[in-house]
Amino acid sequence: MRLAFCLALLFIIVPSSFAELDLSTNSKVYAPEHSLQIYGKGLPGESLIIRVFAPDESIAKFDQIITNEDGSFNYALLTWPEPSTDFSYGTYTVEVLSTEQDGASQRVDVKFSSTTDLIDVPVERHVNALVFAPETAAISQPLRVFVQTTSDGLLIGNEPTELLGTTHVHTPSGISVTLANSFKTLHQGLYYVDYTPIEEGTHVFHIIAFSQGTTSHGSAATNVLSQDIGGISDQIERLNSVLDETARELDILKSDIKGFDTTLKYASSQIDDNIGTFALSAKSISESSAQLNALLLPIIASVGLIVALQIAILARR
Repeated sequence: MRLAFCLALLFIIVPSSFAELDLSTNSKVYAPEHSLQIYGKGLPGESLIIRVFAPDESIAKFDQIITNEDGSFNYALLTWPEPSTDFSYGTYTVEVLSTEQDGASQRVDVKFSSTTDLIDVPVERHVNALVFAPETAAISQPLRVFVQTTSDGLLIGNEPTELLGTTHVHTPSGISVTLANSFKTLHQGLYYVDYTPIEEGTHVFHIIAFSQGTTSHGSAATNVLSQDIGGISDQIERLNSVLDETARELDILKSDIKGFDTTLKYASSQIDDNIGTFALSAKSISESSAQLNALLLPIIASVGLIVALQIAILARR
């Protein structure tokens, strides 16, 4: 009696050591209208939770069953519908979760495709990480990088710290800066991070997405300049305003030059007229000088004669 009690107590304390849970499916690849049949074994009369996870990790199907007296189960879980946004082609996960065996669970990956040919459609996951980063940025100015993660074409991921935990950026100096705790969630599978560069050169963002054992890499480069396009545009606008003001000043100068040209022409004509007047005056002066000389020569000659006579008279005396 005591031995039976000890064995029962041991079973209650460490039930995981006696955990028994097995799961299988009737196929690995399914097409529309095919039935997904699951079978396996658990504890006798145990309640099992059945979940089907879509490629984006959302729950596409949820059900609960009770095992047989011997612990076995065989259950038609679902009939695959025509592909849609709710049930698109891709890799799905069937999970059986025990409610009594300390949360024990088993998982099986299956493929939902347009054909059931195992050779043409291998059961595997395709995780993709796309990175969207600006081509240029300015030093000490924050820039925003967007990341999209998909599996079989569907957005995946909820916690960016788990999905993008090893993401980093390579700086021009060769240092790697981690971005693990910097991502913010826009939507499931859509994330962004604000990064402020502190040195000029090419910064390479290395995105590493890890989901359900599958890794995907993506990268994008940003050239960091001393100033961004906005600053250059402001300088161009200021230059344009200076050029516009210079153009206005040139227009004013042109109008002033036109007036000065008219003034020069008028002054030139006045100078020509004055030169003609001066020439006539000089000619008149020349003629007057000749007439004056004609009048003065006889007088001078007479004065000279009188002086000569007086000298002769004085000499005789």
